[in-house]
Amino acid sequence: MRFPLNLFRADPVKARASALYEAILAEARAPRLYAELGVPDTVDGRFDMIVLHAALVMRRLREEGEGGQKLAQALFGRLFDDMDAALREMGIGDMSVGKKIKSMAEAFYGRAAAYDAALKAGDAGQLKAVLWRNLFDDAPEHDAAAEALSRHAIAADQQIRSMPADQLLEGRLGALAAA
Repeated sequence: MRFPLNLFRADPVKARASALYEAILAEARAPRLYAELGVPDTVDGRFDMIVLHAALVMRRLREEGEGGQKLAQALFGRLFDDMDAALREMGIGDMSVGKKIKSMAEAFYGRAAAYDAALKAGDAGQLKAVLWRNLFDDAPEHDAAAEALSRHAIAADQQIRSMPADQLLEGRLGALAAA
């Protein structure tokens, strides 16, 4: 019996998705988000920063034809493989992981749709309201933080949108400039 020669080769789309995911993690973990922009340095705050940056990248990838859509789907898969591993590391039992991942995926889709709608409309106020509600529980004392994070998200989106398509499709995000 002969096996296909590519049976054990790494999937190039998954490799590019992993590279993009690592760059997204670097952005989501940037100390300035927490120290300067006021993002809560909590599990939820960090999850929201991963979601924000991943949603911005996927938003752009979806515009790049079939290759971009496949890469966006692989990036989504990589993100949730990591979330699954993180939950297990935190000691969440096997029976609960699936429910938590489903809840996290629903949160991702809801946030991504809200970010996309606000960015498509060019409505900074709408984006600020989404970030304020999701990250800061509408607490009035966090209005300035939501405003700063909204500016960051708009600047990051503009930077990602201005990147050459080939760069993203090859799995290279690069560092995003501080807003």
